[in-house]
Amino acid sequence: LYSDLLFSLLFLFPAIDETEFRNFIVWLEDQKIRHYKIEDRGSLRNIHNDEWPKAFEKYLKDVNCPFKPQERQETIDWLLGLAVRLEYGDNADKYKDATPDSAKNTDNAAKNAEPLINLDVNNPDFKAGVMALANLLQIQRHDDYLVMLKAIRILVQERLTQDAIGKANQSKEGLPVALEKHVLGFETGDAVLNEAAQILRLLHIEELRELQTKINEAIVAVQAIIADPKTDYRLGKVGR
Repeated sequence: LYSDLLFSLLFLFPAIDETEFRNFIVWLEDQKIRHYKIEDRGSLRNIHNDEWPKAFEKYLKDVNCPFKPQERQETIDWLLGLAVRLEYGDNADKYKDATPDSAKNTDNAAKNAEPLINLDVNNPDFKAGVMALANLLQIQRHDDYLVMLKAIRILVQERLTQDAIGKANQSKEGLPVALEKHVLGFETGDAVLNEAAQILRLLHIEELRELQTKINEAIVAVQAIIADPKTDYRLGKVGR
């Protein structure tokens, strides 16, 4: 119905001519209003007849339109409203349970917000797929397959997106280091070996720093998952 009515609104453009207006009235009567019997629509369908304005005026009276033919905009609005009422009356059962598009969009948004909520976690295929992904991505196993899947999703979002891969592929330019300012702590007896040992020691220190950063991030992530401080003043303690 609504697509038909929107099509009808094409006739409301300022550039509408008389022929288009008459065709619109005929289409509305033939397809939606159907006030006249088919055999009685001849004078209304004869849009090129000089007597058509009289036929249209009679039609408005027959459908009890409160507006005159000269009030074209009001007449069109009223006839469209009549068409909607008649269409609903003919298909009340069809439209009474219809869900508004806004409600559908809200439901879809809620489902999209948590795509894992409707999964069957007991399905063997689901478990096998999650386990295969966990092994491929080297993710720690967990008794709850849904938890594993969420971990996989987080890893993919943070590490395997195009932006993350692009950043990882970017070459890192290091800062120049004056080796003579760093004490090796031991002597090899060879200047070249001493310099190589200093470089290896600095690289090892950098790796330890990166490892410490990852450990700190892991601690924060675990605390965010398991920490749920709730203060019970009656018990004089904080925690569960």
